[in-house]
Amino acid sequence: MSVLRNEKKVLLAACVIGLVTPFTAIAEDTDINREAVRHLEPVVVTATRTEKTVTNAPGSISVVTKQEIDARNIKSLDEALNTTVGVYNDSKGKGLMGTTSSVSMRGLSYDKRVLFMLDGVPLNEAYTGGVGYQLQSLENIEQIEVVKGASSSLYGGNAMAGVVNIITRMPEKQEITLKTGYGSAWERGDGLDDLSKIYFSYGDKVYDKLSFLAGYGYKETNGYATGLNVQSRNPASSGVTGAIPTTTNTGTPSYLIGDSGDNTWWDDQITLKTAYDLSKTTKADVSFMRSRYGYGYEEPHSYLRNAAGNEVWNYGSGTSTVRENTFLAGDGERIQNFYSANVETEFSKVLAKLTLGYLDIEKNWYVTKGSTAATTRSGGPGTISETPSSSYTGDLQFTLPAGEIQLVTVGASYRHAEADNQEHTVTDWRNEHSTTALTYEAGGKDDTNSLYLQDEISILKDLTLYLGGRQDWWEGSDGYANTFGVGGRSLSFASKKESSFSPKAAVVYKPLDATTLRTSIGQAFRAPNVYDLYRTWVSSTGITYNANPELSPETVTSWEGGVEQGLWSKMTVKATYFHNEMEDMIYAKTISSTRQDKINAGKARSQGVELEAEQGFDCGLTVFANYTYTDSEMLENAASPASVGKELLQVPKSMFNAGARYTHGLLSGSLTGRYVGKRYGNDLNTDIVDGVYTSYDPYTIVDAKVSYQIMPSTVVSVSLDNICDEEYYGYYPGTGRSFFTELTFRF
Repeated sequence: MSVLRNEKKVLLAACVIGLVTPFTAIAEDTDINREAVRHLEPVVVTATRTEKTVTNAPGSISVVTKQEIDARNIKSLDEALNTTVGVYNDSKGKGLMGTTSSVSMRGLSYDKRVLFMLDGVPLNEAYTGGVGYQLQSLENIEQIEVVKGASSSLYGGNAMAGVVNIITRMPEKQEITLKTGYGSAWERGDGLDDLSKIYFSYGDKVYDKLSFLAGYGYKETNGYATGLNVQSRNPASSGVTGAIPTTTNTGTPSYLIGDSGDNTWWDDQITLKTAYDLSKTTKADVSFMRSRYGYGYEEPHSYLRNAAGNEVWNYGSGTSTVRENTFLAGDGERIQNFYSANVETEFSKVLAKLTLGYLDIEKNWYVTKGSTAATTRSGGPGTISETPSSSYTGDLQFTLPAGEIQLVTVGASYRHAEADNQEHTVTDWRNEHSTTALTYEAGGKDDTNSLYLQDEISILKDLTLYLGGRQDWWEGSDGYANTFGVGGRSLSFASKKESSFSPKAAVVYKPLDATTLRTSIGQAFRAPNVYDLYRTWVSSTGITYNANPELSPETVTSWEGGVEQGLWSKMTVKATYFHNEMEDMIYAKTISSTRQDKINAGKARSQGVELEAEQGFDCGLTVFANYTYTDSEMLENAASPASVGKELLQVPKSMFNAGARYTHGLLSGSLTGRYVGKRYGNDLNTDIVDGVYTSYDPYTIVDAKVSYQIMPSTVVSVSLDNICDEEYYGYYPGTGRSFFTELTFRF
């Protein structure tokens, strides 16, 4: 699709949002004061580790509330951030089914550079630093706090681009919730066919001290065909018809000859959480959450036919033979358990918090089909890759006044993480249990000890200065990589120790009640993970990808300045400029045709603006719009010198979101639209062709949801996603127009 076409769609979406009467999700509380409550300014804790209103907090902060989540047809955690200014959700077009989805901010790509937390406990996994977005049922979330900009001064590693903290809720009275829903693609095969959902929870608060919540959620879909078989060899030369002419994302002529079948999906979550107020100044809570997901593929499809009209699965000869195995794709599964405990107490004006967490990725496997003629639809050899990992964290924090104008936060934290990857051959690629020989293994550990300090100084009544810094001591250890079989080798890596100091300074000035000015500057880092340090392996084509146990942390220096202005009743506008200088970025350097080494090679810059506006009305209507412009550039790259001057991977230059929520009596709903500009999937920016498999197209999506309270305890809703039926690729083909109906009972 052309850029002009997408610009027209942006204008169309804006017109639709402006002219169509929107609705907002039905509120749980039907009290007559709910509108007043809804417009109260959110209180956040992530920006400073202490409670602040969004207006008074330093830095650029966005809050996704429970009401906003309920207002939209959100199917996974990353989708809840889709309309947040400055945030890009790379779901690869597959939405709910995207196992490699990644959230990034302000030109710092991939969620390994964003610290994700659940109730203050880090969620980034040990192996790659990624995040499992199916960890939590959306119904259990109270709000999501998004702090953009370098945040290592308070939170250490991974917080290069910012922090996303998911705050879960606790009941204030007895409650029972039951949800069930069904939806499908408007035209079968274009989206999530037969998507069904069920959720149940029970919670209560007794004796005004003990609260508990137990919940279970499950979703499944028959999916649609996401894996397309595109080949460079023309089947017509073998007397075969049915191939669809296309190109690669770089423009090379190619042929679409089939797909790997409908991509099916299921996931479920179990939540158990309890909290107890030991006294007026002391409270504690513990949580357990178990989440699982699995995916697979139905029977593959060949579009090719011979002269007799029969399906063709193989054609060509010699080294240019296209085999049946190119149509196939394997299954996968992930199981993770999350444990957390928090204790908070106050004594002699000192607020103390202890947070403990443990993330256990019990299973994380996927099957890759074999590359020879022995692998067919009926079975044959393949490979299974399994990577269990775990991490546990502890954080002790004290907040205390220092004189009349200062509030000091000081603390210490510790994190231990480890991961082990093993690859086995399987005799049947369709059966993950048919394992035989161990062919490869790699793994290692890392430990981080940290001390941090923040001083909040009220210089004047309306002028506050924040000064902070954190020292992290990081060590990678027990690294190994072993390859078995012919030409196998065993590698054991020495420990690697480094330290990083992350300072930050911020100023918040409120010259008028409706005016807030902010500026901040800080540094942040990301230590290399187990994958970066220790996973040395040899591909099926004979290329050795060498890990590097001597890698140093990536670093960023960030500066931002912004203004927030209240114009009139319930009308707020915000503008923020940001600038990031990144160094020691980790890249793979090509040494020869058979060898690539990871090195600290990259130096890059990203800068841009974030613009926001929101208007509330007494009639229950709220409208919003935001725009993000990001200019990114690779400045130095010894691993790939030709990438210098190119845009960074997965950084859209422009993003635009707009929408509205409305409540009137028993009827409510929402309408949202979002535009995401062109991104690049390789560092040379040569993937310039849109509308083909593996391209990253600009796209505009408009979604709507309408709810009606048919009884005091019962709400029915209908959602329509991708109303304009936008066709696009985010590597995989994106989901087309779809609907979803849901029935909710609350007692």
